Amino acid sequence: MLNGFKDFILRGNVVSMAIGLAVGSAFTTVVTGFSKAFITPLIGLATGSVGDFSEAQFTVGKTIFPYGLAIAAAIAFVITAAVLYFMIVVPMAKVQERFAKEEADAKAEKRDCPRCFTEIPAIATRCAHCTSEVEPVPSALLMAGLPAPR
Repeated sequence: MLNGFKDFILRGNVVSMAIGLAVGSAFTTVVTGFSKAFITPLIGLATGSVGDFSEAQFTVGKTIFPYGLAIAAAIAFVITAAVLYFMIVVPMAKVQERFAKEEADAKAEKRDCPRCFTEIPAIATRCAHCTSEVEPVPSALLMAGLPAPR
């Protein structure tokens, strides 16, 4: 039972996920600090508020609603999402696109059976409809990684 747990913990994707969560948490702290230090006061100045609008609140009866905190959290979220998207997701997608192997499906290439004229895979050696033996297309065999017929 402990060996299974050890295998689970030492699996590469679990360790990578834990590292990603730790880095993400640290990154969120940095973005929140940046938002509180620069963005929130700038918005407060632009809207005519004095200083930091994250302290804005209203009172209903004896209950205080600090709506400025919600706005500051939303701004931090949008900044975090934008930075992650434009600095990590977009570049990684371009890298994956550049290094992606063009994988062609050998079964996707079709041709007509010379006897019954139904569509069959190009690598087929027998027609599934009329059961006639047919010669596979050499280029389809190469695409599938099979040796060419002699």
